[in-house]
Amino acid sequence: MTPDLQKLTLYYDGACPLCQAEILFLTGRNQAGLLDFVDINSDRFNPRVVGVSCEQALAAMYGQYADGVLIQGAAVFPEAYRRANLPALAWLFSRKALQPLLQFGYQVFAKNRHAISRVLGPGALRLVKARAK
Repeated sequence: MTPDLQKLTLYYDGACPLCQAEILFLTGRNQAGLLDFVDINSDRFNPRVVGVSCEQALAAMYGQYADGVLIQGAAVFPEAYRRANLPALAWLFSRKALQPLLQFGYQVFAKNRHAISRVLGPGALRLVKARAK
């Protein structure tokens, strides 16, 4: 892992089971402490401080570096995976050739995450929790 990585705060929808599973997975990989997690439905989320409304945060995944720079959508994932010491996933999700597909896929997921999560979320949460033990 590169020692000069800034801390990255991930703003996520805690009401989404798949989102919860991803955050739980990343939390377990956060040994370097380079990730922070804020549920946009919690008191920790302040739209005025972040510069992103709750509606915007519900429409796309947002991340914010320690220096205040915001990133969103599919661009968040390679940065999160890099900080979670998952170099293969970081590499895959950062490929320029895959960006249009990843952006499109993420947009479809973001708009339909609750419906998708009703089907896939419970199993994903069980899997991540079982591996965390």
